[in-house]
Amino acid sequence: MDFVNGATGRSGAGEMQDGGGWLHWEAMTGNLFAQENHAGTTGGDGWHTAHCDGGSRGNPGPAGFGAVIEDPAGEVVARLSEFLGRQTNNYAEYKGLLAVLGWAVGNGARRLRVISDSELMVRQMKGIYKVKNPGLRPLWEEAQGLARRLDGFKMEHTLRGGNKEADRLANEAMDQGRRVSGPTP
Repeated sequence: MDFVNGATGRSGAGEMQDGGGWLHWEAMTGNLFAQENHAGTTGGDGWHTAHCDGGSRGNPGPAGFGAVIEDPAGEVVARLSEFLGRQTNNYAEYKGLLAVLGWAVGNGARRLRVISDSELMVRQMKGIYKVKNPGLRPLWEEAQGLARRLDGFKMEHTLRGGNKEADRLANEAMDQGRRVSGPTP
């Protein structure tokens, strides 16, 4: 399994050093901790790319996730979303990750690059942060198990602007759920 981790190692204008290495802050769509940012790249590299996002209105509150999966040529092959009821934003982020991992395993995608704007989830999946929340631990364990079933798995962080369609789908799921179930107190 291939986990991307590290820093750019470069210095100069538009960059600053934090405790973990150099951060490039020119674009709001950048990757905060990977050596290579594959977000938005296409080509015959054999990697499917999934952008996933989860959110809640209130924490906890009405929650949902959205995801967009592209094949190695950059063609959208799936759009996933679901209303999750009353949950936390971190729960929703993990449910989005589980949805794309489940899609990959179920559809024969052997290598998956996941782009998320959840720094917590990305760092937990990479083993940088421990999963201390007992409600997230089973979701993390399931995600780790699904990722191990793939030939390759990369998890990368993007800032919010790099995940717009997944964010839109997550918000649509929350809107749809609110219409069906009514306002949440």
